[in-house]
Amino acid sequence: MKAHLIICFVLFSIQIGFALEPQTSPKDTIFTSKMDIIDIGLRFFPKAKWRLKDTSGFRFRKMNSALLPGVNYSLQTNLAYSLNYVGGINLTNNPNANQSSLNITMIYTQLNQFLVPIVANIWTKDDKYNIQLDWRYLIFPQTTYGLGSTTQQTSGYTLNFTNIRSYSTLYKPVSKFIYLGVGYSFDYLYNVHEINPVPGLTDFQAYNQLNHISASSSISSAPTINFLIDTRKNSINPSSGAFVNIVYRNNLTQLGSYQNWQSLVVDARKYYSLSSTKNRILSFWTYNWFTLQGATPYILLPYTAGDPLNNTARGFAEARLRGINMLYLESEYRFDILKNGLLGGVVFSNIESFSNLYNHFDGINYAYGAGLRIKINKYAKTNAAIDYAFGTNGSRGIFLNLGEVF
Repeated sequence: MKAHLIICFVLFSIQIGFALEPQTSPKDTIFTSKMDIIDIGLRFFPKAKWRLKDTSGFRFRKMNSALLPGVNYSLQTNLAYSLNYVGGINLTNNPNANQSSLNITMIYTQLNQFLVPIVANIWTKDDKYNIQLDWRYLIFPQTTYGLGSTTQQTSGYTLNFTNIRSYSTLYKPVSKFIYLGVGYSFDYLYNVHEINPVPGLTDFQAYNQLNHISASSSISSAPTINFLIDTRKNSINPSSGAFVNIVYRNNLTQLGSYQNWQSLVVDARKYYSLSSTKNRILSFWTYNWFTLQGATPYILLPYTAGDPLNNTARGFAEARLRGINMLYLESEYRFDILKNGLLGGVVFSNIESFSNLYNHFDGINYAYGAGLRIKINKYAKTNAAIDYAFGTNGSRGIFLNLGEVF
């Protein structure tokens, strides 16, 4: 479910790197100029007909696509095998127009999880409107530990469910950096059941009983109101600027929801460049999820790594913590290790808190770690990210991504 199927996307980045022609011959050297793994490949195969491509001078093409396999590992899936289609298309004849994209993935994991996410970012003629789609089909046995910030590792057991999700948003630019949007979000949860739960009344059972929710299935159907500010010049690897995304979701029984409930998500990020000549970036991220009214289905409540790209709280497995409300803050310092940019590093820390069954914030969890960045495509500034993090109560693990975590 993450967008970090490393082998798949590394291959795609290499393909794109070799698919676009430069206007002049490259003169990079491994000691003096910016490098990526495409340059390394050229040095190992100097007689090959591959030519390094500079995205600042490529020929305009309306469509690029690739179908690639991938292998990944994460704490919540173990080994995951995927087949991924990645497509980029310009829907106009203007080479300066924003590029639309489509990503379709089929994933099967070592823990018998099956996922089909479909993610699209579509720009209409003259960039007048932006349509964002997040559609998913999931059969996803997931470990749950209860609600709140003080749940214990020993209280974990498997919660199985199937989720059909359809999130669609139409954005209208109202200024250079500000967008207003309306959308529709739909979740159908079924075949929800506990597998070998811990003895006694679990939080899953208590939450459903307290809020009169069917334990086995539910429908959530809602219009959304969206507000977006994005001043980043490069969303893959920002060096400056800010990003703010606010989503208000109003689930209504008139639209088929099991009951009325409302939520608010605030996702804000800020980036500071600490050097005019070197890659020294200090970044901050806050991701907050609030239940405003009613009762959100247990599966849809905010949880660790429950953001759209499943990236919050490195140091913890996905869904290790879950609650009725969520507060989250992370900071990261990014720097080059080699002057040519081929190898970089990061250090980071995060802190989060979830409210419990009675909607009280009952504790704080934190994590910290460090990681390496390997330059995949220097023109897009795309890195392969390999991080190791330590969290409270002995939690730890390795975390992989393509591009920066935020």
